[in-house]
Amino acid sequence: MKISYLVMLLGLFLMGCSHVGTKIEKAPNVILIITDDQGWGDLSYHGNKNLNTPNLDGIAHEGLSVNNFYVQPVCSPTRAEILTGKYFSRLGVYDTSSGGERMDIGVPTLGDVFKSKGYTTAAFGKWHNGAQPPYHPNARGFDEFYGFCSGHWGNYYSPLIEHNGTFTSGEGFLVDDLFNHSINFIKEQANTPFFLYLPVNTPHSPMQVPEAFWSRFKNKPLISRSTNPEQEDEDFTRAALAMVENIDFNVGRLLSFLKKQELDENTIVVFMSDNGPNGWRWNGGLKGRKGDTDEGGVKSPFFIKWPKKIKAGTQLTQIMGSIDVLPTLTGLAGISLPDSIVLDGLDLHRDMLNATDHFKNRALFNHWNGKTSVRIQNYRLDHQNRLFDLRKDASQLHDISERRPALRDSLRKVKFQWEKLVRALPGTRDIRPFTIGAVHPKFSHLPAQDGVLGGNLLRSNRWPNDSYITNWKSVSDSIIWPVNVLASGDFEIFLHYTCQTSNLGTRLELSLGNQKIGRTINEAFESPLDASLRDIYPRMESDVKAFKRIKFGELTLSKGIGTVYLTANQIPGQEAIDFRMLEFVKK
Repeated sequence: MKISYLVMLLGLFLMGCSHVGTKIEKAPNVILIITDDQGWGDLSYHGNKNLNTPNLDGIAHEGLSVNNFYVQPVCSPTRAEILTGKYFSRLGVYDTSSGGERMDIGVPTLGDVFKSKGYTTAAFGKWHNGAQPPYHPNARGFDEFYGFCSGHWGNYYSPLIEHNGTFTSGEGFLVDDLFNHSINFIKEQANTPFFLYLPVNTPHSPMQVPEAFWSRFKNKPLISRSTNPEQEDEDFTRAALAMVENIDFNVGRLLSFLKKQELDENTIVVFMSDNGPNGWRWNGGLKGRKGDTDEGGVKSPFFIKWPKKIKAGTQLTQIMGSIDVLPTLTGLAGISLPDSIVLDGLDLHRDMLNATDHFKNRALFNHWNGKTSVRIQNYRLDHQNRLFDLRKDASQLHDISERRPALRDSLRKVKFQWEKLVRALPGTRDIRPFTIGAVHPKFSHLPAQDGVLGGNLLRSNRWPNDSYITNWKSVSDSIIWPVNVLASGDFEIFLHYTCQTSNLGTRLELSLGNQKIGRTINEAFESPLDASLRDIYPRMESDVKAFKRIKFGELTLSKGIGTVYLTANQIPGQEAIDFRMLEFVKK
């Protein structure tokens, strides 16, 4: 026994010696930064002389730039593709609000994939792919969520913000706050690989940015101008570029922290935008802007660095798109995807590691508002079936379809086939009910933006995102939500409202099926519409005010499809309330 024991110890000793000098590689961390409405041209790296973005440019200089990277023309479709590796048209996404932004459940996300491999996952910022679990980020593979689920937010200074389903107040300027949370999250992950999804909310309007950044732009002459200067609003351009420089500053803080923590060499950092610029400004001569399916509406920067793995200064010219993000990032991280995950995107990680262009015989499709264009390696067929050689004509000025009819006709055929996916999407109103009672997490929100208005109720703005409901003057007015209660149970219900003192005594009723509860509003809460006071350019979104949160009551709900009605059966004053949101919390 003693001899056997000694032999065993000797074997273990020799095994240990055999690993001397051998470094076991830890799974790489991954940070994916996405900006909102930043154009391809909103970077000094791409030649814009109006601003300076050294930290964003540095990701490309220290790593790799994909010179022909394509997203969709607007926010939620691009985000759905990034998260799943599938075209948005396969995912039930067809709008940017009122339920049409929701990404079908049951489709694995980047969060799901990384979490399944032992990563801690976080999403900080703008989600825009569904607010109610199981569409919510906490139900889509993200351990931590801090941000907002709506398409845009109306206040960027200490706004109402959501943290894992609970509403709280942000701290300071929202982009700064999101990066602060990101840095704190990284600090807590000393022994665990992490995946950080950081979709910031700027330079999307409303145009708000700290004075230190705005002061550098408000009187600055613009050197780089839009190809159609008469269309450019110079003050809007200055505001957007100030917001981009704020993003650059925060990216610099994040990268410096990674180096300080000695995490930079084992962290993959990606930077991109979700669509073209939200205004007419310099964009490298590309045609179109946000919402357009031409180059200017869908070409995005894509920079990625991974020290000692990706060669510094690499440029890839092969076309790549948002559908390629999931397979490429998982490929870089050494994660094998199960055969059950069928993707539209390609894994291009070997091209990045080897710094080689292997041109794929592929087409990328861009679609919005009934318009579809097709991009292949050197050409684009636009939504009017005009053909452009982008090697010679990046501005899409010269239609060559009559000189290349065979190519035009072949691209028309593939476009027609792809558009069958779009024709299968819902119409102007989503048929999917809003969900309540998910097993995890145990909350659900029914915001004003998702409600159907009855009677003479009005939204505070034509854009539903971040709006509230007002003009509640009649007992015949109502707010309606089609819902699907996923699991029976007891729920606490909370109301977010404002009410003037003169309108106290309003009696509200909430019903679902045979279940009803009432609540008399006996506490006034008035707040000013003051978010716009921070605007550096007039907004098109709703102005924002604070709302009071009270417990409305409790209901026992049964599993199944139904309709939530919120009505006022007693209005003693001139109006009832202004409404922002209902919360359902499963007990």
